[in-house]
Amino acid sequence: MPKLKPETQKARRERILDAAEICFARAGFHRCTMQDICREAGISPGALYVYFASKEDLIAGIVERDRAKLAAELAELADAPDLLTAMAKLGEHYMTEEPQYKRVLGLEIGGESTRNPNVAATFRSVDAYCRQSFEQVFERARQDGKIKPQDDSHTLSEVVSLIGDGLFWRRAVDPDFDIQKILPVLVRMVSTLLNPVDPAATDTALSSSQPETGKPQKSEAAS
Repeated sequence: MPKLKPETQKARRERILDAAEICFARAGFHRCTMQDICREAGISPGALYVYFASKEDLIAGIVERDRAKLAAELAELADAPDLLTAMAKLGEHYMTEEPQYKRVLGLEIGGESTRNPNVAATFRSVDAYCRQSFEQVFERARQDGKIKPQDDSHTLSEVVSLIGDGLFWRRAVDPDFDIQKILPVLVRMVSTLLNPVDPAATDTALSSSQPETGKPQKSEAAS
């Protein structure tokens, strides 16, 4: 059998992970079989086992892929001039643009982590990564003068993570959940927590603290 090109291998691996997500969300971790995933991905069992030896390996692959995606998104978030608006857009993406089965999958993996030590290690590692990443974003924004919160960055990351977890759970279990109705309220809540600093006010304060240019300054001798 000829060896597949790296880009073909990557595409096949991604297709397997996509199929596993759908199957785990549809049937649950225990009811789903490797054969189900093969059928969904349109590959043979032999091809699947080249990339993943078990369902636990598939969950690890799914979670790591999500972590890489989030890392890129958080890097953009940290550089955003308007942190609150960027966070609202990121939340809206996860709540409205991603398919609903992704939220069901999250619940399935979280539930399995309470029973399976291997899945628990993967789940908790990524959960800690997410909270620590948000903490770093908030701390950088604080140091850059973009926000002026009353609470420390660690506490802020914990609260924002709790809000995110609640939104994911609600979307997973409530087919009629409408994020658009509550998103403005959530933005106001998070705005209160972060207390963003108006860039215009900051620029005005900085400019007023500088001596005016173009006008001669009195010397001490002249005075």
